Amino acid sequence: MINKIYEKIKSFIKDNYKFLLGLLVIFLLFYVELPFVIYTPGDTIDLKNRIILEDKYESSGKLQMAYVRAVKGTLPFLGLSYLIDDWDIMKKEDITYENETIKEKEYKDKINMQASIDNAILASYRLLGKEIKINKVHNIVTYIDKNADTDLKLYDEIISIEGVDVTSLDEYRNEVLKAKENDILTLKVLRNKKEIEVKIKVYNTTDGLKTGISMISTYDYTTNPEIDIKSKMSESGPSGGLMMALGIYDALVEYDITKGYNIVGTGTIDEYGKVGEIGGVKYKLLGAYKQGAEIFICPKENYEEVKSIVKQKNYDIIVLTGDSLDEIIESLKELPEKE
Repeated sequence: MINKIYEKIKSFIKDNYKFLLGLLVIFLLFYVELPFVIYTPGDTIDLKNRIILEDKYESSGKLQMAYVRAVKGTLPFLGLSYLIDDWDIMKKEDITYENETIKEKEYKDKINMQASIDNAILASYRLLGKEIKINKVHNIVTYIDKNADTDLKLYDEIISIEGVDVTSLDEYRNEVLKAKENDILTLKVLRNKKEIEVKIKVYNTTDGLKTGISMISTYDYTTNPEIDIKSKMSESGPSGGLMMALGIYDALVEYDITKGYNIVGTGTIDEYGKVGEIGGVKYKLLGAYKQGAEIFICPKENYEEVKSIVKQKNYDIIVLTGDSLDEIIESLKELPEKE
C-alpha cells in the first residue's frame, strides 16, 4: 500500500516537475521576505469623516494626514526599487530597536496610534478650554533594552514604582532618579488582567540613571462635547497626532482654519500640544503632493529636509512648521483666504 502511494507521488512529480518548480520559484519570489522594507511615497487620509463630533463645524478645505507606504522586502519589489525613483530600501535593523522584531514594532505602532489619538484630543480640548477629565492612565511597556535587568515583559502596564502611582513617564523617571546605581526597585504591573509585582535594577549610563525600558501612555477620559476618532486596523504609528489635533480644533471652532486649502501634514503631538519629529517625511511629502496638497505641515526637526525636497522637485506648495499646536494654528490664520 505504502509502495503504491510512493510510486504515484513519484510519478506525479516526474510528470509535473516543471509546474511544481514554477510554483516553488513564485513562492520564493513573492512570499519569502528578506531582511528589508521598501519605503515608497504614501497617500493621505482625509480627517473629515474620522472625527465624530455632534454639531461640529464644517470646513471649506481639507485637513489630511500623510503616511508612508511600506512594501515587504521580497525579491521582485527589491528589484523594482532600483528602477523606480523614490523607492528606497531600508534594513529592518534600521527601523526597529536592537532586539525588537517586526511583529513587536507593528504592535507598538498600534499602541502609538491610540496614544496619538488620545493626545490629539487632550491637546486640542485643553487649548480651547473645553471640558476634559482623565479617568485613568495606562503606561504600557513597549521596549526593554538588552541591558535591562528585570522580569518585566513587553506590554506590561506599569501601575506603580516603589509604591508610588505612575501616571506619566516623567513620574516614573523621577522615582528612578531618587534611587542609586544597582538598586532593585519594585514595580506593580498589570499583566494578562492580573496585578503582579516585578523587580527592575537601576544602572548608570552616560545619560544618568536608567532602568532600560520605554513606555507609551494612553488614557481613559470623558469630554464635553463627546468625541470619537475613527481609525482602521491597518493604520498605526504616532505621526498623525498633529493633524488629528488640528482637525479636532477646526471642528470645535466656528473659524475655518483651512480657508479652503487642501492641507496635508504630519507630526507627533503630546497631551500638552508639543509637536515632535517624525520619520519618513520625504515619502509623506511626495504622497501629499500627488494628492494635490497646497500646504504641507511638518515638525521643525523635519522642516529643512522638506524645504530641500520642495526646492529640488520644484513643487508649488507652502510649507508650514512649528513647535506647538497653537503656533501652527496661528500660522494657518495668517494665510490669505483661497481665491
